[in-house]
Amino acid sequence: MTATTAPYAATPARATRPPSARLRAWATRAPLLPALVFMILVTQLPFVATVVISFFDWNALYPNARHFAGVDNYRQVLTDADLRHSVWTTVLLTVTVVLVSLVLGLALALLLNNRFRGRGVVRTLLIAPFLVVPVAAALLWKHVLYNPEYGLLNGLLHYVGGPQPDWISGTPLLAVEAALVWQWTPFMMLILLAGLQSRDPEQIEAARVDGAGEWQIFRHLTLPHLRRYLELGALLGCIYIVQNFDAVFTITSGGLGTANLPYTVYQSFYQAHENGLASAAGVLVVIGSIVIATFALRVVSSLFREEVSRA
Repeated sequence: MTATTAPYAATPARATRPPSARLRAWATRAPLLPALVFMILVTQLPFVATVVISFFDWNALYPNARHFAGVDNYRQVLTDADLRHSVWTTVLLTVTVVLVSLVLGLALALLLNNRFRGRGVVRTLLIAPFLVVPVAAALLWKHVLYNPEYGLLNGLLHYVGGPQPDWISGTPLLAVEAALVWQWTPFMMLILLAGLQSRDPEQIEAARVDGAGEWQIFRHLTLPHLRRYLELGALLGCIYIVQNFDAVFTITSGGLGTANLPYTVYQSFYQAHENGLASAAGVLVVIGSIVIATFALRVVSSLFREEVSRA
């Protein structure tokens, strides 16, 4: 009797453990469920609908003529001359803005890493452009700086007897790039300043004691230490600038060869009413952003691992 009843006596204890563990797991996850449901409703379902629409030849002006087109929309996005030009403009705009912002952000971070009177005020003023609403920043550059009649740039040139160029018509893509560089340089500066302040001061002091100059310290110690932070700034900058719409729409309205891929999506959807073509282009933008974001997350996780190991 003892041998036969022992397994049955142990069964209730084993049976009650998994439900209690599952209940505790659900209790800890339950507060996150509303946020998860909200995220799925707001982001994932519209994206799935966009993917479905991208396989249809669907013009909003002729709703009865829509039909399944397969991958024709994607083929047109990749082969159409205007769309290819918008892709090239997107790449050129993103690479230029990110590289220039990184260089200027590094210079400003090196400046703010030194102690001087009024450093807090200077830091606040340098961060301010990143806090401006993108549309407001684009309007500021278009009317306050670029305007050929009353703009600040032409006013300064007139004061010194220089020419009075039309900045937007003469150099349209450069005008958009300058506005974006002004807005994104503080973001790069903050990331690189955090990297500079995470350096080991004893290592820097030992290098100075050994006779290393400032350039040698920067080249052999500071720059290798900032590599991860430079990668993070570049990847995050690419994610946001690839999707930039405000500056192109506000400053040039997509004209003069400045139409990037997000603006082309806007033209296809809101002006040409080509829902299928615009959805295909939007899906490609999202896929590119996901690829870049994947690398960014890997860099962030590696930074966290380095900080944990250092602690």
